Amino acid sequence: MIVVVMGVSGVGKTTIGKALARELGWRFIDADRYHPPENVAKMAAGIALDDEDRRPWLETLNRLVRKEKNAVLACSALKEAYRSRITDGLARFEIVYLHGSFELIRARLAERPHHYMPASLLASQFATLEPPAKAIAVDVAAAPSACVAAILARLSS
Repeated sequence: MIVVVMGVSGVGKTTIGKALARELGWRFIDADRYHPPENVAKMAAGIALDDEDRRPWLETLNRLVRKEKNAVLACSALKEAYRSRITDGLARFEIVYLHGSFELIRARLAERPHHYMPASLLASQFATLEPPAKAIAVDVAAAPSACVAAILARLSS
């Protein structure tokens, strides 16, 4: 099974995704590592990516997860079309939607050490976000360990 941990920048995808993968004994994949250099430069300059920018990245992620039996992928996957592209052809997958208030996420981004995604793009991420209709939804106001426990409980049910 592929578990896609998704949400806006700063919501805790990497922290929660790594902990979840560790608990499951599965591979953790950070989608940010697969952005082409042009996308990284664009985001670092404070320019939001558009669908055309994301297309090759999403295709790369799909090819990557299709080779895995079990893995946790941390990826923004803000739109339904992005999630569909990532999971295309997968026999088993689950979407985990990490969410929190704009104020909470903005505060976390302000405290975060170096990352190419500036806090100035958070509003555009919230504007782009299409919350999934079917997902394990987790409010990240809770501690990461509680979030992981909630996800594990839902995955096992």
